[in-house]
Amino acid sequence: MEFTQEQKLYGQVVNEAWENAEFKAELVTNPVAAIEKLTGQKLNLPEGKTLVVRDQTEAGTVYINIPAKPNTEDVELNEEQLEAVAGGTTIWPIFTLPILTTLPTYPIPTVEY
Repeated sequence: MEFTQEQKLYGQVVNEAWENAEFKAELVTNPVAAIEKLTGQKLNLPEGKTLVVRDQTEAGTVYINIPAKPNTEDVELNEEQLEAVAGGTTIWPIFTLPILTTLPTYPIPTVEY
């Protein structure tokens, strides 16, 4: 499996935060500066976006990330979806939210140079 540049960067940042308490503290208080210092490259966030880092390493705490609510105001159905609705068949919802019975764990890639 090939990792994207973003995944490699994420792995590098997380690994450094695990290994370096000083970096982790700076990452939480000023993430853009900490990442730029670590990588030596300018981090280009889209205009109007803010990078927020939360320390979620406390083993006794379960964290839930609530994503932004999707905008469904201007969603249009394609021809296949319109046919399914007109014929009275069930179609998959446009937006689905997973029901969590257990919290997922995601592997953190290790970046090797």
